[in-house]
Amino acid sequence: MAIKPNSQNKMVFRRMWGWKGKSDAQLHIATSVAPLIPVKLIQIAQNNVEAVLESLNTSSEGLSELQSNLRRDKTGLNEIAHEKPLKWYIQFLKTFQNPFVILLMTLAAISLITEDIKAAVIIFSMVVFSVVLRFSQEFRSSQAAEKLREMVHTTATVSRKDPRKDISPGLALDMGLTLNLDVPDKQEIPIKLLVPGDVVFLSAGDMIPADVRLIASKDLFVSQGTLTGESLPVEKHATLSGDQLQVQNPLELTNLCFLGTSVISGAGTAVVIETGGNTYLGSLAKTIVAHKTVTSFDKGISDVSFLLLRFMLVMAPVVFLINGFIKGNWTEAFFFALSVAVGLTPEMLPMIVTANLGRGALAMSNKKVIVKNIDAIQNFGAMDILCTDKTGTLTQDRIVLEMHLDIYGNENEEVLEFAFLNSFYQTGLKNLLDVAVLEHIELHDSLKLEKAFRKIDEIPFDFMRRRMSVVIEEENHHHELICKGAVEEILQVCTQVKTNGQILPVETSILEQVTRLNQELNEDGLRVIAVAYKELPLEQRSYSVADEHSLILLGLVVFLDPPKDSAATAIAALKSGGVQVKVLTGDNAIIAQKTCKDVGLAVQKTLLGNEIEILSDEELAGLAESTTIFAKLSPLQKSRIIHVLRQKGHIVGFMGDGINDAAALREADVGISVDTAVDIAKESADIILLEKSLLVLEAGILEGRKTFGNIVKYIKMGASSNFGNMFSVLGASALLPFLPMQPVQILLNNLLYDFSQTGIPFDNVDKEYLTKPRKWLVGDIQKFMLLIGPISSIFDYATYALMWFVFKANTVDQQALFQTGWFVESLMTQTLIVHIIRTPKIPFLQSRPAFPMLLITLTVMAIALYLPFSPIAFELGFVPLPAEYFLWLGLFLTGYCVLTQLVKTWFVRKYGYN
Repeated sequence: MAIKPNSQNKMVFRRMWGWKGKSDAQLHIATSVAPLIPVKLIQIAQNNVEAVLESLNTSSEGLSELQSNLRRDKTGLNEIAHEKPLKWYIQFLKTFQNPFVILLMTLAAISLITEDIKAAVIIFSMVVFSVVLRFSQEFRSSQAAEKLREMVHTTATVSRKDPRKDISPGLALDMGLTLNLDVPDKQEIPIKLLVPGDVVFLSAGDMIPADVRLIASKDLFVSQGTLTGESLPVEKHATLSGDQLQVQNPLELTNLCFLGTSVISGAGTAVVIETGGNTYLGSLAKTIVAHKTVTSFDKGISDVSFLLLRFMLVMAPVVFLINGFIKGNWTEAFFFALSVAVGLTPEMLPMIVTANLGRGALAMSNKKVIVKNIDAIQNFGAMDILCTDKTGTLTQDRIVLEMHLDIYGNENEEVLEFAFLNSFYQTGLKNLLDVAVLEHIELHDSLKLEKAFRKIDEIPFDFMRRRMSVVIEEENHHHELICKGAVEEILQVCTQVKTNGQILPVETSILEQVTRLNQELNEDGLRVIAVAYKELPLEQRSYSVADEHSLILLGLVVFLDPPKDSAATAIAALKSGGVQVKVLTGDNAIIAQKTCKDVGLAVQKTLLGNEIEILSDEELAGLAESTTIFAKLSPLQKSRIIHVLRQKGHIVGFMGDGINDAAALREADVGISVDTAVDIAKESADIILLEKSLLVLEAGILEGRKTFGNIVKYIKMGASSNFGNMFSVLGASALLPFLPMQPVQILLNNLLYDFSQTGIPFDNVDKEYLTKPRKWLVGDIQKFMLLIGPISSIFDYATYALMWFVFKANTVDQQALFQTGWFVESLMTQTLIVHIIRTPKIPFLQSRPAFPMLLITLTVMAIALYLPFSPIAFELGFVPLPAEYFLWLGLFLTGYCVLTQLVKTWFVRKYGYN
C-alpha cells in the first residue's frame, strides 16, 4: 500500500525539499510510491507506557551504551535519505546525465561508426575532460560540504542505563565485550547515534531527534509546521484522551512526536520508536533525494544555458543546410554542423559553477563561516538587508546582573533570592539572564536549597505570555509560585505589591512608579525583568497558566548587556558594502535604541509588534524598508517582516540563534545562525558562524561575492564567445567554397578553450566589485553578449580576408592553410579575451589575474602557436604558417584587445558591471 497523495503529503514534499515549482502531477507520482507509514506507530500510541517499553525491549532508564551500540549495528545511523552524500561511483555516473555530455558521446559514436578516428578521439577526450573535471570538483565539494556540516553539532540528551544491570563485568569479559562504567545517567550524543529504545529528554529549543512516543510531559508544545503546515504549535501529552483512540493519522496523535519537528516550550521524556529511513519523514524521503528550491541564481544560469542551446539548435541546422547546398558534400556538412553544435554548448558550465561554490565554501570556512547549504552562497553575496537580533550580535552575549531592586529602586536581597529560585528550578532552556542570576552561587548555600525547598511544578515560558513560573514547596509549609518575565506582562497578572515588608494593593500610582523606573533603566541600556510570587496551599499538585493571576509584585532584576567592541566597525563595514542592518528583537524599543546608538547604527524609524499586528502586508512593506528597529516582536512577526522585505525585491538575510528565530531563519533568503544556537535554529539555518560576530559575517559576505563574480565571468565569456562564433561560422559557410575549419579542428579548438577557463574558480576579483551586493541580472548579461560577441567576428572576417587575399588560401587545395590560420587566430583571440572580460578595468595594468588563471591561458595560447608545427599537425589537418602571418596575428590581437576594451569601458559606464 502507499500513502494517499493528498494535499498534506504534497505540502510535506514542498516544505522539506523546496518543490515549489513542481506540479501536482509530479507530486502525485512521488507521494504515490512512498511506503505506508507503519501501523506500528498507531499501535504504540494506543498502548500504555509499560507495554511500549516492553515491545521495544527497553526500560524507563533507557539503554546502556553497549545495548545502543549493538542495536546501531542492526539499524544503522539515524539519517534519512536526503541527508546522506552519494557514493562516489553513483556521483560519477550522474555526471553523464548532462545534455552536453550526451551530445558529445553521440557525436563520438557517430564518428566511430563512420571511421573518423581522429574526431572520435578528440570528442572522447572532451567527454573525459569534462566528466572527470566536473566529477572531481563536485566530489570534492560534496565531501567538503559534508565535513563542514559535521562541524555543526546537533545533539540529543539520552538516558544511559548502568550496563551491569544487563550483564556482569565477568560475563562481558568472557564474551570479549568492554563495559564503560563511567557513563553518566544523562548524556549528550549526536542525533545520528540514536536507536529505537533510547530514552530521550526534550526541552524548549530541541529538535525532535527521531519518531518518539512520550512517556512523560509537562506543558509540552511542539511545532509540526514542517510536516503539516500548521503555524501554531500543538500540545503533546504522554497519554491519549478518549477521542484520540480512534485517530488513524499519526500526525494527529498527541503522544507521538516526529523527526523534523521541534519543541517550542515545555519539557518531556520520550522513547525512540523509529529512526532514519523508518521514520515518518524518512519514509517520504526514500522517494526523492535532495531536490532543492530553484533560486534566482539557478534560474539565471538556466536561462543563459537555454539561450545558448537555442542558438545551437538554430545554428546547427542552418550551417548544415548552407554547407550542404553550397558545397554539395552532405556528409561533411553534417559533421561540421555537429562540431559547431558542440562548440556552441556551454559544457563546462556545471563544473565551473560547482568548483566556484566548493572553493567559496572552503574559503568561507577559513573565515569561521560554515556553509550548510552550498547553494546559499550566491544569496549570501547578493544580500542587501541583514536582519539580526540584538543580544550577542550588537552586544557582548555576556549579560551581567547589575541590580536587584524593589519598586522604588532600592536594593532588595529578597528580589534576588526569588529570581535565583526561579532560575535554579527551571528545567527548560536557560537563557543568558538565567545564567547571570545563577552566577550568584552563594545563594545556593544561604537558601539551603536541598533542605528547605522542593520543586512541585513548572509553567514553561512562551512568547505570547513572555513569562515563566516555577512552583516550589517551602519546608512542607506551603507552595510558592514564583514568576519572572517582561515587566509589562508581569504587571498584568499582579494585584498586590510587596514594599518595605508590607503587602499593598497595586494602584495606579504604583503602576506609574514601576513603569517610570523601568523606562529610566531601559534608557541607560539596561535590561529589566520583573519578579512576582504568591503562596498556595499544599493540596494543589498540578499547575498551569491559569494559576498565574493575583500575584504579588516583588521587584525588578536589572541586567547590563554591554555593546560589542567590534559591532560599530562591523556595521560601518556592512554599510559601506551596501548591506542595511535592521534589528528585530523581542526586547523593548528603548533598550534597542540605546544599543543602536552605542554601536553607531543610525535609527530611522522604530516599529513595535502591536503596531505591526494591525498593518496589512502592503502597509508593513512600505514601512519596513525605512524602519531600523522592530521591537517587542513575536516569532511570527519576525518572519512576516522578512517576507514583506523579500516581496519588495530585497535579498534578505536573518541572523538568529533562539527558539523564536526558527520561522524567520526559514523565511529568509539566507538563514544565519551560530554553533552555540539551539538545535532548531541551527537546523533551520543555511550558514553557521563559529563566532557570533558581524565582522565574521562581513568576511563571509565578501567571499560570497567573490564566488558569484567568478561564476558570472565564465557566463559572460562563454556567452560572448559563442555568440560571436555564430556570426563567423554563418558567414564562412555562405562565402567559402570549403569548410572554414575541419570538424576535428573545431572540436580541438573548443576543448582547448574549455581548458583555458578552468582557472576561473581560482581567479582574483576586483575590490571594487565587492563593495556592493550583486544580483543575478540576465538582461545585463544578454546586453554584454550582444555587444561584445560580434567584435570577435570582425577579426575573424579580417582573418578570412588575410588568408584569402594575402596568403592566397582561396582554393580547395589550399584550404588547410586557411583552416590553420583561422584556428590559431580564433583560439588566440578567445583565450586572450578572457583577460579583457574578467574585469571592468584595464587588464594586467589595473587588475591582475591570479597566477593559475594566467598560467592556464598562457599554456593554451602556446599550444595554439605550436600545433601547426607539431608532429601531429598533419593528422589534425594543419600546415605550417608563414612567418608573415604572425605579424598580422599580433596586429589583429592588439586591435581586438583595444577595441574590446573600448567597447567594454563604454558598456560599464552606461550599464555598470555586474
